[in-house]
Amino acid sequence: MELLVHGHKAFCYTGGKPFDAAKPTLVFVHGVLNDHSVWILQSRYFAHHGWNVLAVDLPGHCRSAGEPPSTVEEGADFVLGLLDAAGVKQAVLVGHSWGSLIALEATARAPERVSRLALLGTASPMPVSAVLLENSQQDPPKAIHLVNVFSHSTMAPPPSALGPGTWLHGGAQALMRRVLASNPKVNVFHRGFVACDRYRGGEAAMARVTCPVLFLLGRDDAMTPPRAARPLQDKARDGRTVLVPAGHQMMTEAPDLVLQALKDFVRA
Repeated sequence: MELLVHGHKAFCYTGGKPFDAAKPTLVFVHGVLNDHSVWILQSRYFAHHGWNVLAVDLPGHCRSAGEPPSTVEEGADFVLGLLDAAGVKQAVLVGHSWGSLIALEATARAPERVSRLALLGTASPMPVSAVLLENSQQDPPKAIHLVNVFSHSTMAPPPSALGPGTWLHGGAQALMRRVLASNPKVNVFHRGFVACDRYRGGEAAMARVTCPVLFLLGRDDAMTPPRAARPLQDKARDGRTVLVPAGHQMMTEAPDLVLQALKDFVRA
């Protein structure tokens, strides 16, 4: 599905079902150097069980045009513009990593537009190491390798969202190379990392959130350890936490547990 957001084409994966304004809507927001495909199991399930799904490619990433967000705030403006373009008055926002900060900021800016907020692999602040920042600009293949080492907790996970026997490290690296190559004008890897590293508005944003919040955290996450979410958890008015045995890339490493947590959250 393509929508016009702020004058540019925005691609949203709908889980194989047409958009129906009469149904409730879930918006999935990916992290740095990812796209809509990281939500493949979760988005398809909800699309086939009574929900609209908008799993978006952020601007300047893969199938979406426009300038890639250089700040969390710009990403939040895009998400709210996406809701307007789709004619959605209120939605559930689900964000991973950088996408969790974008979803949080969007909710804080328009709390009446968000009925529930799910934050996966989140942190406040979300600092990026100097090594990753430098290599994301100077040596992206090296940075991609490092990120995938830090993002997965095991070399041999149980059956994943991509099917039994899938090599998660290889698949994730291939995705990141593809997303990076999708924009020859802007290094979306470095830009996304800088946006995460510089964002300091998380706690203030959470203080403005009025809806229930799910903190879905990877027990073995080396990128955003569970303890890094504590400042946001302490500010949430109605927060709940689910810890899954996975690393940062939990949607593919522990897909069934992530899906179950989201199912429980939206029907609670």
